[in-house]
Amino acid sequence: MTAEKGQYVQLYNSLGYTFRDESLLREALTHPSLEGVNNYQRLEFVGDRVLGLVIAEWLYEKYPHEPEGGLASRHTNLVRRETCAEAAENIGLGDYIIMAKSAEDSGGRSRITILADICEAVIGAIYLEGGAEPARKLIRTYWRDFLKDANIAERDAKTRLQEWAQSRRIATPTYVTLNRKGPAHEPLFTIAVRMNGFEQQTGQGRSKREAEQAAAAKMLSLVEEVSA
Repeated sequence: MTAEKGQYVQLYNSLGYTFRDESLLREALTHPSLEGVNNYQRLEFVGDRVLGLVIAEWLYEKYPHEPEGGLASRHTNLVRRETCAEAAENIGLGDYIIMAKSAEDSGGRSRITILADICEAVIGAIYLEGGAEPARKLIRTYWRDFLKDANIAERDAKTRLQEWAQSRRIATPTYVTLNRKGPAHEPLFTIAVRMNGFEQQTGQGRSKREAEQAAAAKMLSLVEEVSA
């Protein structure tokens, strides 16, 4: 697929950003099924980090009294693959993916993993060319509803981790209290979650449930990164 003059006008409107170097955008939109050309994987690596930082900054501002565990749980849900794919659909990125016919025929334009990767790659491309501010503007525009949606922002990390393990026939994660300190009226729990095949992750909270949720959120981040 070759670029046609003006083909990205509508996309630029959706992104709120116009690329000076259109080849950078094409790279961000190019699937690895096309051999011999630069694809989105390196830009996705950058975009993933930019998204994580912008969301962390945003949550810190929006929830000034939220403990670390709660912020971690919200962060995990807001940067997860499904959320990125939904953002890609809202932007309309699927129509612009450049891929081999075989990948397209197998439903590549609507596949969650591909949409999520493309979304992060475009964020990375905007960041590299335009800097942090246009990337932040894009993320805050398309993640605003996700942040407001309690079903996304406050989804139970323990439940999601258990579902992830079950879907892959891995033993149910177990939680172990490592430490409890502080006065009785304001305890601080440190709890580890253990799951076969992965390094244990720990979380802290003012209750066991909060600490377990924080640990589960960290484990989710780990397993999603490993399985990406």
